[in-house]
Amino acid sequence: MSDIQKMYIGGEWVDAISGERLEVKNPATGEVVGQAAFGDDRDALRAIDAAHAAFPSWSKMLARERSRLLYRLYELVYEHRNELAELVSAEMGKPIREAKGEVVGSADYFLWYAEEAKRVYGETIPSSFPNKRILVHRQPVGVVAAITPWNFPVNMVARKIAPALAAGCTVVLKPAEATPLSAIRLFELIHEAGFPAGVANLVVGQPDKVGQAFLKSPKVAKIAFTGSTRVGKLLMAGAAEHVKRVSLELGGHAPTLVFADADLDLAVKGAFESKFRNTGQMCICTNRLYVERSVAEPFVERLVERVRKAKVGDGRDPQVEVGPIINERGLEKVLQHIDDARAKGARVVCGGQRLTDGAYAHGYFVEPTVITDVKPGMRVLEEETFGPVLPIAVFDTEDEAIRLANDSPYGLAAYVYTRDLGRAIRVSEALEFGIVGVNDGAPVQTQAPFGGFKESGLGREGGHHAMDEFLEVKHISLAW
Repeated sequence: MSDIQKMYIGGEWVDAISGERLEVKNPATGEVVGQAAFGDDRDALRAIDAAHAAFPSWSKMLARERSRLLYRLYELVYEHRNELAELVSAEMGKPIREAKGEVVGSADYFLWYAEEAKRVYGETIPSSFPNKRILVHRQPVGVVAAITPWNFPVNMVARKIAPALAAGCTVVLKPAEATPLSAIRLFELIHEAGFPAGVANLVVGQPDKVGQAFLKSPKVAKIAFTGSTRVGKLLMAGAAEHVKRVSLELGGHAPTLVFADADLDLAVKGAFESKFRNTGQMCICTNRLYVERSVAEPFVERLVERVRKAKVGDGRDPQVEVGPIINERGLEKVLQHIDDARAKGARVVCGGQRLTDGAYAHGYFVEPTVITDVKPGMRVLEEETFGPVLPIAVFDTEDEAIRLANDSPYGLAAYVYTRDLGRAIRVSEALEFGIVGVNDGAPVQTQAPFGGFKESGLGREGGHHAMDEFLEVKHISLAW
């Protein structure tokens, strides 16, 4: 990669019209790891025009040809997986082992949708009249504007643009300004794979101005967004002007339920994985844990023992399990949640402090933290922390556990630990969440639908379900 990373518009690498640059810093060290062109609404409109111009030919391209290009992109991403993982770790602090897993998973999205591109089937429906035939045709919606977050800077891009491209849509991507470098490298691979000019475009830029360009342009048919519920609601309101389609993957406040009949070692493993992977900066990570009272003490003891073993540091160190928080704003929120819980009577049984000595001096590090005796009204139990803090409360009955879990405006992911098959079915069906992991702390897979209930979003990503988000259904009536 060159020193100044450019935007990708209409098949060409271009500077921002303003000439503005963005510095990208490693949150573990504060060092500048790269610079990128930083655009605004003018650059976004230029990219929208390129995508709009490319749409007619791309949407008419044979499905097997789109499939071939996506498969080539899969090969390139997999071939460059270590390089991409190093970029991810450098710009957002993710432990390198997790970054490698993210990139391999991203490659898998391109592979999966290379196959799905050939499976956009229509229907014939029996008519009520002998001289008519009903045909149902599915066709791409048009230009898709995708807005992706910093916490999975390659995976979230792949999960959005792969099905869009497979369906025959053209795309304009705005990656998070904290993590543009890995997205830029991915688009270099898109260029190398041979995608026609204008089919995939990349604009790194000011969120408000780029977002408004996406919303106001009648050439954009759909917005695909991952981020906060607050911003998702603003996008929904803005999309109403042109009745744009939206798919939104928004906030999560995931509960984990540990029943007395659970395999406690498995529950500890799953809870640790779900909470502390990516330093707790995941929309599906456990944000509140409820354990049945009779096993609370041994469960907490085993969990704390595991958490204390986790090495904290620069994600580029292969021994590190918990990296830095993305920025100072995120760090402050985590520390506020810990302080609020302490002030209201909770017990911090593990961690609870910012790390500032030695190698931690220039980064945004917090000790992996476990808090017990958590009560309603504490911010850590009411809000999404997005950091390495696990609050634990107890329950006494199955019904109470379900009520506590569902007592949230969010409904993205939930986790259940039990060895009782009947309970597993009852509880998973009663939970108001789009994803439920039963004895599974990492339930997300390429071929499965991903999305939430309530204020956690609209639509689904992943699996064949994602294709529907980028396709219109047309009824053709033939008469003679």
